[in-house]
Amino acid sequence: LTRGRVFTDDEVAALAPAKAPHDLSAIGFADAGGGRTTLASFKGRTVLLNLWATWCVPCRAEMPALDRLQTEMGSPAFTIVPVDVDQSKLERARGFFKEIGTPELPYYADPSADILRTLAAKGLPTTVLVGADGCEIATLAGPAQWDSGDAKAVIARAVETAGAKPPG
Repeated sequence: LTRGRVFTDDEVAALAPAKAPHDLSAIGFADAGGGRTTLASFKGRTVLLNLWATWCVPCRAEMPALDRLQTEMGSPAFTIVPVDVDQSKLERARGFFKEIGTPELPYYADPSADILRTLAAKGLPTTVLVGADGCEIATLAGPAQWDSGDAKAVIARAVETAGAKPPG
């Protein structure tokens, strides 16, 4: 990201840079154990927040790329936070992760789907790149090949800008 523009030719070119710093730290959801957590618990890490649901075909299609990205770039400086917004059949989503073999992706959920309203998401998947300070960097409405070279370069730049050594 440079001066509000993303320099890339692939799907991540649709990343819309935040117009102004917007602190997302208070956004909450459930962790794998059912306890509440917020983005504040990831402070100090660049986060790729991915909102998805099992009934969303593009969401399902991008999960393996997110898992590969987490495998390659996951570190103390960067992580992926996939939040399932299914409002029923929560066990289906947990089973989906096992079914498609995404061992690196943690499970988070917001069955109330409040996170969609809070972020004014226009559809699924919606992915938000969040800086180590908890502020939105950019948002992408729609799927992307998150393990592409361009996506990794954008993420590495966001991590580097936060003052950490880029992962990968």
